Order: sequence, then C-alpha cells, then structure tokens
Amino acid sequence: MHKSVYKGCVLKTDDRTVDILDSTLRDGAQGEGISFSIQDKIHIVHSLDDLGVTYIEAGNPGSNPKDMEFFQEIQKTPLKNARLCAFGSTRRKDTACAEDVNLQSLLAAETQDVVVFGKSWGLHVTDILHTTLEENIGMIGETVAFLKKNGRNVIYDAEHFFTGYEENKDYALMTLQAALDGGASVLNLCETKGGCMLEACRDITKAVVDKFGKQAVIGIHTHDDSGLAVANTLLAVQAGARHVQGTLLGFGERTGNANLAVIIADLQLKMGYYCIPDENLKELTPTVKRIAEITNISVNPGMPYVGSNAFAHKAGMHIDAVLKNPLAYEHIVPESVGNSRIFLMSEVAGRSMIIEKIRKFDPAITKDSPVVTEIIKRVKELELEGYQFEGADGSFELLVRKIIGKYQPFFKLHYYQTNGVNPRPEEGVCACAQIKVEVDGQIEVTAGEGDGPVNALDIALRKALERFYPAVAKIRLTDYKVRVLDGKSATAARVRVLIESSDGTDSWATMGVSCDVMEASWIALVDSFEYKLIKDVEKRFRKLI
Repeated sequence: MHKSVYKGCVLKTDDRTVDILDSTLRDGAQGEGISFSIQDKIHIVHSLDDLGVTYIEAGNPGSNPKDMEFFQEIQKTPLKNARLCAFGSTRRKDTACAEDVNLQSLLAAETQDVVVFGKSWGLHVTDILHTTLEENIGMIGETVAFLKKNGRNVIYDAEHFFTGYEENKDYALMTLQAALDGGASVLNLCETKGGCMLEACRDITKAVVDKFGKQAVIGIHTHDDSGLAVANTLLAVQAGARHVQGTLLGFGERTGNANLAVIIADLQLKMGYYCIPDENLKELTPTVKRIAEITNISVNPGMPYVGSNAFAHKAGMHIDAVLKNPLAYEHIVPESVGNSRIFLMSEVAGRSMIIEKIRKFDPAITKDSPVVTEIIKRVKELELEGYQFEGADGSFELLVRKIIGKYQPFFKLHYYQTNGVNPRPEEGVCACAQIKVEVDGQIEVTAGEGDGPVNALDIALRKALERFYPAVAKIRLTDYKVRVLDGKSATAARVRVLIESSDGTDSWATMGVSCDVMEASWIALVDSFEYKLIKDVEKRFRKLI
C-alpha cells in the first residue's frame, strides 16, 4: 500500500488508502480549556509527523497573529511525512479574492496545502453571511480558483453539508460543484452540528461519492454531539470517503471531534484500510500521551486502544483466563498500538494476578512462595483501611518491593509543616510549606509557596530533593483526588488521596489513606517521587548490563 499522490488537480489514491487530516491545532484548539503556545504547536506538529498522518491542519493565519507567527517558525524545521495545512474561509461577500485579507493570510502562510471552508446550508448563507445563494456559489468557486492559481492544493470543507443536504439537496451539491470547478482536489463533507444519524451520514456520503468520487477525493469531518463521531466516520469510509478529519484525542468544540486514535486503529486493524505506516501503529499510544502532556490534559483512561484501562483486567476469572490466553478477553494485542496489559489489584483479583505482578520484580517467585501469602494478607489489611490499589499501581508496586526486599528509601523525613496564608500575598499563593529531609547524611531544609497546602508541600519537597536527584524536576502532578471514606464521621473521617503524576513520557498513580488529609497527601506524594526514582535507577542499571 502507498500514500496518496497528486496528479494535476485531483488526488489519486489507492482504493484502501485513507488520508488522515489531524485538526488538533485548529479545531481541537476550540475546546474548552485548550490553549497552545507556538512552541506547543511545533512539538505537536512533529509528534503527528512522526506518527505518519497525511495532513496537519495547524491553524488559521488570518484569525490571530500567533498562528501566523507559528507558520513562519515551523518552516525552520521541515516535516518528514505530513503536509502542513493553513485554514481559512472563502472570500468575503462583495470582495475580490485578491483584496481579501484572509486569503492573503493563507498565501502568506506559505503552505502547499490549504483548507478552505464555505457554506452548504442556505440558512447560513442568508441569515449568517447575509448574502444570496448565488453569491455564495461565486464565493466558493472564485476562492478555490484563486488559491489554485497561486499554486496551492485546495481541500474544500463543505460546512454544515449534511444539514444543508437534507434541507436542499440540489443547492448543497451545487456548492460542491463550484469547489470542484475551481480546482479543489478534496471535497470534505462537514457534519458540523454533530446531530446526523448513522444511516443519513452513510447514505449522503455515498450519494456524493457516486456523483463526484471520480473527480475528487471525498472526505468526512464529524463532531460528537450525538456520540456518533467515530461511527459516522467509519460508515462514511465504507461509503467511499477516503479523507478523514478529526483530532487525535477527540477533543474540540462542544463535545469534541472524531477521535482519530480510535478511527486509525479501527480502520487499519479491523477494516483493512491503510492510514499510517504499519510500523507506526505501535506509536499510537505514546503519541497520544505526548500530545496530552503538551496540551496539559489527562488521557481518558477508558479511551479505546490507547487509554490506561483499554487492556486492564480486574476480575479474578478474567485475569486467570487472560494469563492462559490473552485472546480470551482482548480484541487486539495491546502492543500493536503501543499500549500494554495491566492487572488491577483489588479484592476480586485472583492469586494468579498477584503472582504475575510480583514476577515483574522477581521472576523467581512462584505461586507457592511464602511471600505471595504475605503480600495478599497485607493488601487485604490495607484495603480494610481504605486503600484501593486498582487505581494506584505505583503504590502497589512499592508495597510489593518493600515486602520482597527490592526497595530502598531515597530520603528520610525529619518534619514538614504547612500553613494557610490569608489574605493572599500574590496571585496563586494561599499556602506555604516547610520541610526538612536527609539524604545520605546531608540535611536539606526548604520552603515552598503554592495554591493550597498540597501544592506548597509538593514544591518544597521538589526543591529539597532536586540537589540530590535532578530527575524530580521532570515530575509533574497531573491530577489530585480526595475521597471521603466514612461520611458519618464528618471532619474526622478517613480520606483516600489519589495522585497521578507524569515525567512527560510515563504516567503513574499513587495513593495515601489517613484521617488527616495532609498526611494522606504526603504518603501519596512520597510514593510518587520514589516510584519515579526507582524506575530511573533500574533504567540506568539495565543500560550498564
């Protein structure tokens, strides 16, 4: 199989090849709480390029100066695989293309490929653009022709196409014909409102493929407002679409875009289509994690294929079956998408699962080893206190290491103390912490200010340890949860604190339980730091041997 190639104005493609356009940096940036710096955008572009997507829609240079600056900066680091796209709209009404500021910005971005959107739905033409249906046809055709004349390959996004088609089929098709006459190589059908049902999406896409599929590549762009973005995309591909748009993690405006991580895996592993190089599929999970880290969000653990729970097993019978034959409960091999199988520690987990986890640290241990019974006993004792190890694999691993003798503390705590600060001395500061630790006989006393006592304690501990262990500078707390275990005890109730951490490459979770929320937080925080340090020591040891 091969990537699609250009011949004239029409994109010729293998019948089983699907071009992937990732819009994380454009449509994804419209999601709540999502904001990218120029450096963030550059890192994400190169991550997507390494993954092997066909196109990267990187922003609208006419909408803000930051996007234009990005397009200037990215030229300094050429891409290896993907084609970068600038995004913009058709010309404004009653404005010549050569005089349209947004079109000039698209040309100034100097990308070989541009994505231009236009209106397919009469309501948007008359009520939003306040122009005529005839003028809209001219805006589409003239814009595409202008960009084509200036040496650009044009992907035309037919905004609100499915809604427009259901209201006035003939007019919606006329807008596509205008883009095709102007020289567009891709006619991309946008399901902008996310409300289209499965049969309609499939049938309308097939009608367009039948009419225009021999003259241009037909594409699909869906939103998830009805929870059908992935399903509609797959049906559109079955109907003949060979260009798919979405975002790698599925985030975007409102409920989000089509999740490309799921779509790529479904198409390539289950449906016999070719989206990215086969050898790059194993980079799918690492790339999702990398982009989530850059975006400063957490990957949904339940995300198919790439989520931390995608191949997680908890029930003892399931675990026993998977250990005998993974096909019993897994639809693919986890490693094929760069993920891994995990067994969740809990009261319903069987003895075989615990042995499997222990053998990661000591392959010599068997089911008859006395230490297995000791570990099971200790786990059940801690669960009675409120621990729940299924969500804190890092803490479970440290517990096992301590019992089997493969643990060594990295520092000794002398004391810590935290205080609230009111009124706030500055933005982001409402607490301070002081800590005294000892490492190999050397004493370190530090303090930290933060937005809350846990944040201040985290900062103080980091400062104290960085001199001895520089790697802690890479640790970032990505999530912090507190669960009250006994509501009847009011403020004296035991609490469970779960901390999720990352070093930019790996992620792990640790846990602490106490009647004192700060003590529970401290236990989880120490486990998080020690887990990272132990892993680094083992990596260095493996390199030596």
